[in-house]
Amino acid sequence: MSVKIECQGLPCPQPVIKCKNAIEADNPAEIIILVDNEAAMENVSRFMTTRGYEVQTEKKGSLITITGKKSSENNIPTAATCENCVIMSDDELAQIGSKTLIFLNSDYLGHGDDELGAKLMFNFVATLSELGDSLWRIILVNGAVKLATVGHTCLETLQTLEKSGVSILVCGTCLDHFNLLDKRAVGETTNMLDVVTSLQLASKVIKA
Repeated sequence: MSVKIECQGLPCPQPVIKCKNAIEADNPAEIIILVDNEAAMENVSRFMTTRGYEVQTEKKGSLITITGKKSSENNIPTAATCENCVIMSDDELAQIGSKTLIFLNSDYLGHGDDELGAKLMFNFVATLSELGDSLWRIILVNGAVKLATVGHTCLETLQTLEKSGVSILVCGTCLDHFNLLDKRAVGETTNMLDVVTSLQLASKVIKA
């Protein structure tokens, strides 16, 4: 069974939600999603992968066709094999335990002086490792997506955190807004469905 869904012009996270609903309703062997922006392509592709689909993309002008083909039920990732997957089963949720989520919405910390704010943000990010194993995920939205891009002073620290097992999600719509989709150098492009679900899963949320 094959399902085709046209999502051109739909804002984040509607393409991912439509994909999720189709998979849950019909469990198709093949699902084809049509989108018109890179952020939607990355988000839908990543979601399909977490659901056991092998994904291929094709671009023709502004139209992007994402085709997912299910190879085997045994290939569906679990919490043990895909720690960064956001949409989880009830059993997988039970394995999360105590997890701290850091929510950043600016590349500055505080208000009053941007130069000082940038230094404070650098120091804040550099100190996150002190949270130890409780640090689960960092979400970057709005201006905070700049922290994850090539050349930013916080990039190396974020890369180190990611290598240590911390999940980093970077808002695709925000990257697209700042024309930074191709400059992201750490984390995964994400959408509001991932953001909301992550806030629900976290045992503690720190907003800075």
